[in-house]
Amino acid sequence: MGKLQFLADMNLSPLTVTQLRHQGWNIRRVSECMAETTSDIDILIYARTHELIIITQDLDFSSLLAIGGYEKPSVISLRVEQPRPAEITARVIDVVTTLEDELSDGIIVSVDEHSIRYRTLPITT
Repeated sequence: MGKLQFLADMNLSPLTVTQLRHQGWNIRRVSECMAETTSDIDILIYARTHELIIITQDLDFSSLLAIGGYEKPSVISLRVEQPRPAEITARVIDVVTTLEDELSDGIIVSVDEHSIRYRTLPITT
């Protein structure tokens, strides 16, 4: 997946991470680079420092980006009711293929079973 690099939050299945790696993605799970109990803000700072795009099912990252006024990192927020690894993998690939340039610039993406919505960072009112 080009030069984009990803950080999978702990709530993303290791199977999804493995499937994306098999497709050539540069992706790692939080547990591969820090403690599984690391706070969301520390994960966000790590991702920003290392130019990683966060993939998560945790809505807190969107709030942290908005409150902090951050321009990066981009976050792909999965809001899928029954997250099966193969389906999540397909949705993530679809999102990144569609929004690759925007992800490089800094966005929050909200993904559900039927739609993809995004907002450019920083979030302003």
